[in-house]
Amino acid sequence: MSGIIGKKIGMTSIFDEQGKNVPCTIINAGPCVVTQIRTTEKDGYDAIQLGFDTKKEKSTNKSETGHFKKAGSPVLKKVFEFQGFEDDFKLGDKVTVDHFIEGEFVDITSRSKGKGFQGVVKRHGFAGVGQSTHGQHNRLRAPGSIGAASYPARVFKGMRMAGRMGNQNVQVQNLRVLKVVSDQNLIIVKGCVPGHKDSYLKIEK
Repeated sequence: MSGIIGKKIGMTSIFDEQGKNVPCTIINAGPCVVTQIRTTEKDGYDAIQLGFDTKKEKSTNKSETGHFKKAGSPVLKKVFEFQGFEDDFKLGDKVTVDHFIEGEFVDITSRSKGKGFQGVVKRHGFAGVGQSTHGQHNRLRAPGSIGAASYPARVFKGMRMAGRMGNQNVQVQNLRVLKVVSDQNLIIVKGCVPGHKDSYLKIEK
């Protein structure tokens, strides 16, 4: 689907037409530069690659620098591909927040916050096993049994256990666009989106 690249600024709340206090996220979206155009004849599918947020050229390798020079744009930090644009774009064209209108719904994809190594209570919502009496003192947040003994004599794949939590690609669907501020390149969407402040977001119609 068509869309734009943005950066999460933070959360706040606004009042809607009925006077209700609505939690929302403010996103700095675009302007994005068209850095590559995929075609069915050459690539097997139709898509447009957008770039967002400039970075220092000295920290970029030559192949990336040449890629952006073809589009006549400065070196950009983040690139994503989008499909389904109705308008015809050329290399170097810009996509702005005016691509969206208030009231429509978008899907937002980003990298969730990393929580590090966590136990089963925090990671999977386990209640914890055992009692605080009967002589045991350190098993309150333990996972309990993870499988049978002599048969099948192994632990099944997918067993919910302790491990690294977060830092994964997460998509939140059907977030309503509450407001579009064109002169400041801002989109305000209802609810929360994954990722920390200043994390990059892929916003799709």
